[in-house]
Amino acid sequence: MNPSSAADVTDQTPPAATVPSSALHEIFRAAEAKERQTTTPVLKLHVGDPYFDPPQEAADALHDALRRGDTKYTGVEGILALREALAGKLAAENGLDAPVSRIFVTPGSAQGLTALLRALAEPGAEILLPELHWPVHLQQSLLAGLRPVFYPLGPGFRPDPEAILAAAGPRTRLLLINSPANPTGVVLDARAQRVLLEGARERGWQVVSDEAYEHYVYEGEHFSMASLERDLPQHQRIVHSVYSFSKSAAMTGYRLGYVACANDRTAHAMSVVQEAGIISPSTPIQYAGLAALGARDSVAANAKLVAHNRNVLLPPLCAAGLLAELPAGGWYAVLDVSSTGLDARTFADRLLETHSVAVVPAAGFALRPRLSAAGQVLSLDVPQWARSLVRIAFCGDPDLLPLGVEKIIHFARTCEVERAHG
Repeated sequence: MNPSSAADVTDQTPPAATVPSSALHEIFRAAEAKERQTTTPVLKLHVGDPYFDPPQEAADALHDALRRGDTKYTGVEGILALREALAGKLAAENGLDAPVSRIFVTPGSAQGLTALLRALAEPGAEILLPELHWPVHLQQSLLAGLRPVFYPLGPGFRPDPEAILAAAGPRTRLLLINSPANPTGVVLDARAQRVLLEGARERGWQVVSDEAYEHYVYEGEHFSMASLERDLPQHQRIVHSVYSFSKSAAMTGYRLGYVACANDRTAHAMSVVQEAGIISPSTPIQYAGLAALGARDSVAANAKLVAHNRNVLLPPLCAAGLLAELPAGGWYAVLDVSSTGLDARTFADRLLETHSVAVVPAAGFALRPRLSAAGQVLSLDVPQWARSLVRIAFCGDPDLLPLGVEKIIHFARTCEVERAHG
């Protein structure tokens, strides 16, 4: 999580060499090492990898594509049949008017976001990110040459549209929203998104809407900002939407996502970035995705399973004073462990060591980089309020999650007793 120190950075240091690695990968490696060293299974509440499987239709379609030899290059945008099906899904479920010419199939939504930010980046431009954010969003922004500015979150980590707009500066060109949000689970309603869109349009910004968790909303409804632009001519549209098969269809290891660009100019830039970066998406995986789009019952069942985990397993954390409220969407909850007297990193390390439960210190979701004029990361800071936060994932096995929650509560209470007795 620590880049090179300012003393190590010279004018010749590539900016990418100074971008911090993610706290997600640090705890992932630590959990694997714990299992290797002790042969004790780790309860993995640190990673958003579901316990349920992709639909059988996806596996069958992948197998069939391999058997019939559909393994050649496709166009950089992806196969036409899949993009046509995605256009239909976006129209029916998200309210988007997205022609196939502006839809790109990508090797996961993370790669799609990376390519999209590179397609939109201007020299010296700033991007607005939430102050508690998915660490990969920060990495993607820095690698695209964008300079992050962090907008404040209010009670319950909810963004206030006016505060977001007020955080901007003269070099702001992009706004990223993530609803439902990782790690907070906050869901932005239509009113808030409408205010943000109007503000972005007045200021000449582009908007990136990360909707990976679109089918996991427990309070309210999912709303896609780009639906507000469906009656505008394409050259006036500014909302670019990113989606994933990883969550809804549990296809995390398949690596499949898609991007709906707002306008032709961005779509052209996106095609160049994609050609340079991937040539084309995996052909057999695209056929798996096409089959998964037809497995709507599987998607609904997955959402129901995670909702059950949320409704049954998280309330004890609220009762223990570790969780302020149940998340409105997504796969994650942010706990505050300040009552233990430990910072998040120490809490996570000791929990893994003594109870074999892996959680993520959410300080890594609130990094504040100081950049050189060339975009190199010179140093990192974490605000004080984030240093006692940890993130847990509740998309895991409902037979194992209760034990993980129980161990977290037991460990926290033990620490609180120790703290009380000096």
